[in-house]
Amino acid sequence: MTILNGLFAPSWVELVLITLGMTHVTIVAVTVYLHRYSAHRSLELHPAVRHFFRFWLWLTTGMNTRAWTAIHRKHHARCETENDPHSPQILGIGKVLGEGAELYKTEAGNEQTLAQYGAGCPDDWLERNLYSRFQSRGIVLMLAIDLLCFGVIGLTVWAVQMLWIPVFAAGVINGVGHYWGYRNFECADASRNIGPLGLLIGGEELHNNHHTYPTSAKLSVRAFEFDVGWFWIRTLETLRLAKAKRTPPVPQYEQQKSTIDLDTLRALAHNRFQVMARYRREVIRPVLREEKARASAAARGAIRRAKSVFWRNERLLGEREQRRLERARAYSERLEAIYQYRLRLQQIWSRTSQSSTETLDALRQWCRDAEQSGIDALEDFARQLRAYTTRASD
Repeated sequence: MTILNGLFAPSWVELVLITLGMTHVTIVAVTVYLHRYSAHRSLELHPAVRHFFRFWLWLTTGMNTRAWTAIHRKHHARCETENDPHSPQILGIGKVLGEGAELYKTEAGNEQTLAQYGAGCPDDWLERNLYSRFQSRGIVLMLAIDLLCFGVIGLTVWAVQMLWIPVFAAGVINGVGHYWGYRNFECADASRNIGPLGLLIGGEELHNNHHTYPTSAKLSVRAFEFDVGWFWIRTLETLRLAKAKRTPPVPQYEQQKSTIDLDTLRALAHNRFQVMARYRREVIRPVLREEKARASAAARGAIRRAKSVFWRNERLLGEREQRRLERARAYSERLEAIYQYRLRLQQIWSRTSQSSTETLDALRQWCRDAEQSGIDALEDFARQLRAYTTRASD
């Protein structure tokens, strides 16, 4: 052994793999322990696993469980408002990408945030006397371990470990995850899925899915999406070290069902985000294609420019997007119709002041009107709603 090479003197390839392996453990600790367990309670974790993650995060990030949990809960409670700790829609994408770690540190010093949103976090002897009291000692210890194991190059290994969460979690997830990407669901905020392969950042790339179902232990919802955090949860479940409490709802169908009753209403309300995603795929997109094909050149341009906003949550539309939407709707009665039907369908389960009888009557009326609309895609969609049920299929 030499001071330059450390105890193990790995090759460059081995060193890269070791570094990626350690940063991956850090990401798993953040997504499984801090995010899905501590902030949202979407799963249970064995005490030994919880403590390992706390210890590892102390070594590699210096982050405090209570502070991270409180900040994230506040983000959900105040999403895309002036009180959101790190919204690129409010602060700008450049600031969140470049200063995400600083925004976290600032909010971590807000005692009101910690008191209001930090309930249920560890408060044992180790937390009080080590992890919270000496937050920076862990990363210093990690530096010493890296230097001892890998020699001088261990400083680079340590630097990568220290930058991984501030860059990818505080910057990319909090920034890009609310600015660029695709949306499976039109939830009430601007969250987006950065990519379908949730591998590099533990599944947190599937951010729109998470904001739609924040208490789900699983972040992937479509066949082509992969959530590596869910893979590790399932692995821990196999070892009896974890137990998922909630996952995204899976619609149940009873194809022979012909009546719209309270069971239908409950099933549609429970699966409302998937229902509206189906409306986008099965009604809006086909009708847009049909109208674009038969429209004049000027109308085709207006429809093309408005294509991505026909299903967008209204509160997320800027003035320019609203003008595009209005212009496209003005060109076609059918486009205006499917837009209004979308709003009416959403309103059925958003009116919490109505009785179940009134809500059921509204749903039945919507289906009757849709089935008589003269728009084939809309009529087919309305008829298919009858098959939704809360009863598990055999």
